[in-house]
Amino acid sequence: MQRQGAGGAEDVTILAIESSCDETAAAVVRNGREVLSNIIASQIDLHTIYGGVVPEIASRKHIEKIDQVIAEALRAADKTLRDMDAVAVTYGPGLVGALLVGVSAAKAISFASGIPLIGVHHIEGHISANYIENKELEPPFVCLVVSGGHSHLVIVRDYGEYEILGRTRDDAAGEAFDKVARAIGLGYPGGPKIDKVSREGDPEAIKFPRAKVADAVYDFSFSGLKSAVLNYLNSCEMKGIPVCQADVAASFQKAVVDVLVEHSMMAVENSGLRKFAIAGGVASNSALRKAFEGVCAQRGITFYHPSPVMCTDNAAMIGAAAYYEYRNGVRHDYDLNAVPNLKLGEEYPKEGHFLQ
Repeated sequence: MQRQGAGGAEDVTILAIESSCDETAAAVVRNGREVLSNIIASQIDLHTIYGGVVPEIASRKHIEKIDQVIAEALRAADKTLRDMDAVAVTYGPGLVGALLVGVSAAKAISFASGIPLIGVHHIEGHISANYIENKELEPPFVCLVVSGGHSHLVIVRDYGEYEILGRTRDDAAGEAFDKVARAIGLGYPGGPKIDKVSREGDPEAIKFPRAKVADAVYDFSFSGLKSAVLNYLNSCEMKGIPVCQADVAASFQKAVVDVLVEHSMMAVENSGLRKFAIAGGVASNSALRKAFEGVCAQRGITFYHPSPVMCTDNAAMIGAAAYYEYRNGVRHDYDLNAVPNLKLGEEYPKEGHFLQ
């Protein structure tokens, strides 16, 4: 139910749900930028013993948690479903079983309450996290999205309008962090652990490669870097050379950061835009943030980033993205389904029940 906001504008309040991987999350967001509640039930401890996310376990845990997380989000916001103008949910990309839990819950809520249903792209949610904590940020701007499953360099032309400049050709940045962390004995989740250990190491100790993709200057490739780390570790083992865990972590991290910064700044300069944002789980990496803060300051580029909690998967970012979809008249029918390999900029479905 819309209510009058500041300046006579109508407030839009959205219940948002996120379950694309291993966080069961729900949030209540007003007008795309004001978070009334943001509840996250993490499964990290559950998956740590397996060294990574187990899809079947994640899906079952989502089923156990989804109802109570939604109820807690409404309670924390002091709202009921009658106060909601829409229910939004991540429908892709992600783990298909995990996505289905959130999509099914959102469709049930929409059907039972009669409020509109809005499907949201997970990467669009990460980008929109910047709107929550940077109230002054408006498109157009360049955004780097780096997470466990995605590495995208995007020009945000307008709300919901994206031009993809580059993406990973193989491993995403976060995936490389996880695999290298496992190889050097840090375990899961790799990103935060490498970030912490790297502070004790020398980033110049080992010269790991910085991959280039000849036919696509904005694309990323981290599988070669990961292999170089593994080869270094194997070589040390065969030669009986002791391995300094902190030096390996710091040198690997610097190789990733150097590539991300170089490609991003090239995109910013070539686009003519002077605003740059980062998003996704890897965007909470302290070395990456420090590198971007420095280079953006040198070049006179305004740098935006969400707080660490908004970099990880959460429902508030889905509510932020959904607000602009809602304003553009986007509504989805009850045949909305999980699309695990959804591309940024795609609509669901391609024809038929996508309502404007």
